Parts: sequence; C-alpha cells; structure tokens
Amino acid sequence: MISHRFSAVLLSSILAGCGSVGAGISVPIVPGVSLGVGVGSGGVQLGVGAHAGPVGAGVGVNSSGRVTGNVGVGTSVPLGESGARAGVGVGTGTVLYDPVRPSNPPAQR
Repeated sequence: MISHRFSAVLLSSILAGCGSVGAGISVPIVPGVSLGVGVGSGGVQLGVGAHAGPVGAGVGVNSSGRVTGNVGVGTSVPLGESGARAGVGVGTGTVLYDPVRPSNPPAQR
C-alpha cells in the first residue's frame, strides 16, 4: 500500500504541468488530498492534489494566474527509518485558464 507520503512524489509530477519536469513538496490535508508547491519550467506553482494509489489529479495556479489541471502516476520507496520517501512520477496537464492569453478572443466586426 502506498502511503500519504507518496503525495509529494505525485504532486511534484502533477504540479509540473504540461509535460515539463519539476519538483515539489506537499502536505497532506486529509487522507488522499494534499496541498503543495512545485517548481517546474513554468515557474512556481501552488496547488491541491488528490490521489488513490499511484494515480492522482490536481489543480494548480502559478504566479501569473495561469490555472492548470493535471494528472499523473508515480511510485516511491522509503528512505531509511525517517519516514521520508523518494520517487518518480510522470504527469501531463492542460491550461484551464490563462489571464495573459484568453482562450476565446472577442470576435472582430
């Protein structure tokens, strides 16, 4: 069984966004749900993620106000007796809202 500590691995992959590489850390809020921060090619991103086993999903927002939706899968292993874990994950995502680039520009007359 993968514990809630797995969420740090998963959140790092889902917060990285759109196929980029990133790293992150999360804090469990309730079992299966974590709040975290990640850093990827798009900069710093805050988000909330939910996971069940090795699969998870999340929503994050970066410092520019861009909102992304992400999914990922990963695995982790314990590091000694400390309770810390290390792992890898992969994820993909999409931009749900970007204040800099509206998805539907106004029609020209």
